[in-house]
Amino acid sequence: MPKTAKKATKKSGYDASAISVLEGLEPVRKRPGMYIGTTGPDGLHHLIWEVFDNSRDEAMGGFADRVEVTLLPGNYIRVADNGRGIPVDKHKQTKTSALETILTTLHAGGKFGGEGYKVSGGLHGVGVSVVNALSTHLIAEVHRDGGYYTQEYNIGKPKAKVKKVAASKLNGTAITFQADEAIFKEIAYDFKRIVGHLRQQAYLVKGMRIEVIDAREMDEKTEKNLDMKGVLFIGDQKMEVPRMNFYFEGGLKSLVAFNNQHQKPVHKNIFYIEKTEVDDAVLAVEVALQYVDDISSRLSAFANNIYNPEQGTHVTGFKTALTRTLNNYGKKNNLIKEKDGSFTGDDVLEGITAVISVKMPEIQFEGQTKGKLGSVEARGAVESVFSEAFNTFLEENPDDAKAIIGKATLAVKARKAAKAAKDSVLRKGALEGMTLPGKLADCQTKSAEEAELFIVEGDSAGGSAKMGRDRRTQAILPLRGKILNVERARIDKMLNSEQIKNLVIALGTAIGDVFDIEKLRYHKIIIATDADVDGAHIRTLLLTLFYRHFREVIDGGYLYIAQPPLYKIQKGKEMFYAYTEDEKLSILKDLGEEVSEETESEDEEETEETTAKKSSRVRLQRYKGLGEMNPDELWETSMNPENRLLKQVTVEDAVEADKVFDILMGTDVSSRKSFIQSNAKNATIDL
Repeated sequence: MPKTAKKATKKSGYDASAISVLEGLEPVRKRPGMYIGTTGPDGLHHLIWEVFDNSRDEAMGGFADRVEVTLLPGNYIRVADNGRGIPVDKHKQTKTSALETILTTLHAGGKFGGEGYKVSGGLHGVGVSVVNALSTHLIAEVHRDGGYYTQEYNIGKPKAKVKKVAASKLNGTAITFQADEAIFKEIAYDFKRIVGHLRQQAYLVKGMRIEVIDAREMDEKTEKNLDMKGVLFIGDQKMEVPRMNFYFEGGLKSLVAFNNQHQKPVHKNIFYIEKTEVDDAVLAVEVALQYVDDISSRLSAFANNIYNPEQGTHVTGFKTALTRTLNNYGKKNNLIKEKDGSFTGDDVLEGITAVISVKMPEIQFEGQTKGKLGSVEARGAVESVFSEAFNTFLEENPDDAKAIIGKATLAVKARKAAKAAKDSVLRKGALEGMTLPGKLADCQTKSAEEAELFIVEGDSAGGSAKMGRDRRTQAILPLRGKILNVERARIDKMLNSEQIKNLVIALGTAIGDVFDIEKLRYHKIIIATDADVDGAHIRTLLLTLFYRHFREVIDGGYLYIAQPPLYKIQKGKEMFYAYTEDEKLSILKDLGEEVSEETESEDEEETEETTAKKSSRVRLQRYKGLGEMNPDELWETSMNPENRLLKQVTVEDAVEADKVFDILMGTDVSSRKSFIQSNAKNATIDL
């Protein structure tokens, strides 16, 4: 025992009085991260998901068919459903109303035994009580048993008891809450994110209609006349605000069609099976799939409508049945040649888009995030249900079956050819111990934490960057033209590309099954391309490469995009840089320059040729590329950590990102053109 330690005695103050007991919802406010993961944007949106899940569970149980989520002024969120309505009668155990019990007690609700729900999405059941604890204001409205009841809360504490306001012929519940600014750093709801999540939920519960309404910016007259008392669905009232409606009778079949809308299908018919009452442990199995002309696989998995990004036992059962069924069918119908051998799991997954969903009364996940299903019973149930149904599908659709077998056969041949090429490049150490590419001007530091790699477009920009950089921490790798589009290329073909090979060697991580993120040589990898069409194309090609083959670099927060200025504005000895058109106009206005529409047009026309426009007082220069900047300008605007603007690349929604890359880098030209035209002006810049 160290000499400084003292023997514990009563005098030390460590007795029963030193033990804190948090009552009611106090633990939630004390440690909100334990209940919603984070107090950042993810946690803020999680509040909506918790309230929505209660309404969704009513629909899953067959008690509701409509849910409305509304964003209101003052950072209020309102979620309403036409389910049974939360009970308002007195609870035997708590001696208070069931509504108040649910809103003020952790692990209280209809999801813990009894006859509330056979299937529930909530794992811990903390749900709406946590939302109540983390809200400055919450209003609960219930329609049931011929009455309309309300109760209000402030920071989880009831202002009064549940009261009956009026008679009602409706049934349902509406929860309106205002997240607490003392808990969340920023209250900023992302309408697009909410729409994406709720669209996915609509696919997962057939026949459930979801309406999402953004009424945050409604005019004062509409807000004043908006009657919310006693009304379940305020969307039925006349409001000229953005709204989205989702209703999918096809369930997961509709989701597969949606995910493949920018792909070329290998076979016409989408396979679909839904079987309910499978056994006591698994109440329902639902699977849909379709193969497309691609080398990537897209598997989405859900358990009780919770997305499982790390998949789990249900996906294991699916993969096993898929491989066995295709091998059996192919051999039985002489579609698999003996010399090619049996399909492997990787062969039958190439080009597949599939969604697997199970519903279980007692469900187990691995870890707190529910990212991976651990229920053993799910594997056997999915394997059995899917195997039988898929075999029938192949027998009844011989053209589709032949196309699927043909797709897998091509994968076998490509796998064998790629393995030979990859082994020669990777396994024999061709990327290990190699000297760094000659084009790379490396930095002096050996610390990856402080090292930065700038990937620049062309030798001209490379030359300026090499001269202007901080040699101690900044490395420069110039690219020669556009790199290979890796969206539809295998690793062996990629490594035949000198550009990609140089980049892989510079990163130090290798690629494919020998990739090791621990060997990454730079913890800031900065894509710095020109602000023109070619630059945007090269940037997209690089993002595709990192997304498909260096995903851990993105997930680790190591990938950035440089945001060089568009204009240099000089008046006398004063110099300014503008990074957007609006910033240019603002600077010119501050300098006393009058900019008319005619003048702007002349500026654009002249600067397209990268020339300087002079006035009597102001000199305006439009940059098209980094190579046009001298080393000092490039350092000052784009490389100096004190001044530069960098945008960190993140993947918040892997499914959405996957779809965007399909559009941008796939074969569907019309979809790509439409996407670019619609989103060209939506880019954002972060410090």
